[in-house]
Amino acid sequence: MKRKEIIAGNEISAVYEFVLGGHPQKVMIEGKEKSLPVVLTLHGGPGLPIPFSAGCRGMFPAFTDHFLMVCWDQLGCGINDREIDDSFSIASFVRMTIDLIRELKQIFRDNKIYLFATSWGSILSAKVVEQCPELVDGAVVIGQIVKKIFFNDEVMEGLSRAGVPESKLAVIRSADAEHFSPKDLQLIASCLRKYTDAYQNRNGRQPAMGNIVRGLLTSPDYSFRDFKAVMWNGYRKNNSLWKEIIGLDLSEALREVKVPYLILQGDTDIVTPTKYVKELAEAADNSCLKYRVVAQTGHLPGAAMMEELHRELLKLTAP
Repeated sequence: MKRKEIIAGNEISAVYEFVLGGHPQKVMIEGKEKSLPVVLTLHGGPGLPIPFSAGCRGMFPAFTDHFLMVCWDQLGCGINDREIDDSFSIASFVRMTIDLIRELKQIFRDNKIYLFATSWGSILSAKVVEQCPELVDGAVVIGQIVKKIFFNDEVMEGLSRAGVPESKLAVIRSADAEHFSPKDLQLIASCLRKYTDAYQNRNGRQPAMGNIVRGLLTSPDYSFRDFKAVMWNGYRKNNSLWKEIIGLDLSEALREVKVPYLILQGDTDIVTPTKYVKELAEAADNSCLKYRVVAQTGHLPGAAMMEELHRELLKLTAP
C-alpha cells in the first residue's frame, strides 16, 4: 500500500500544536482508529528522532494499525528545531513530556497511554514514571540509561579489545565523567560505531535506514531544514544536557517503578550497558520491572529489535 493510501486510511493522521514547557511545539499523531491505545514515543539523542519522528506519517502501518502513535521531535531537533542553550536541563524535557501527556489525556480521555523510549528518551520515561506514575499505564524501553554512560569499564574494555588505534585510546583515556568535551563524546561514539558492535551488531539484521531517510525526505510534514535537524543535531546542539546525562544515576528510580516497565536490551549494547540493566532488574525484587535481551543487537534498534518492540507493545496494551 502506498503512503498516501496508508495516511488516508487512518482515522487520525495529523500534526497538532501544543505548548510544552512554555514552548510551542508540533507533534504528529497517527492511528487507524481513535480508540486505540496511545503510544508516546520518546526518542534518543538528545536530538535524534529516529525511527519515529513527526515526519513519519504513513511510514509505520504495522504500528499505526494497532496504536495511536504520538511522534514528538523534542525541542531542539526536527520540526521543533531551535537552539538548546545552558538554560535547558533534563528537568526541562521531563516537564515538556509531562505537559504532552496531559494534553493527550485531554484529547483521548478514554484511551490508555503508554511510553516507548529509546536511549536518551529512557531518562524521560524513568523520570515521568517516578514523578507521575498515575499519568501512564506502562512503558517499553530500548537501551535504558542506568548510569555511567560512555565512561564505564564496559566501554573502555570493549574499545581496548577492538583494536582502536592507541592514539585515539589515549585521548579517550584522558577524559572522564568529570572532565570531557563534546569532541571526547564524539570520538568515543565514533570508535564504538567503527570498531565494535556496541551500536549495531554486524551479524544482526540492520535497520532499514535507507527507507527511513527517503521517507523523511518525502514527508508531507517536513521541510529540508526539518530533515537536516533530524540527521545532524545530536551532540552539536545539546552540550549542556550531556553534562547532566554523564553524571546521572537512575538506579533508584528504576528499582521503584510502579507501572509495568519492560526494558529491551541488545546483547552487544555497551553504550547503555546491558550488564547494568540485568544486574539492576534481577536485584530489584519489583514485579513491574522486567528486562529482555535481544540477540545479535546493539544499542540502535535493528530489524529484530523493532519486531520485538511490536510484539511487546501488543502484549502490554492488550485488553
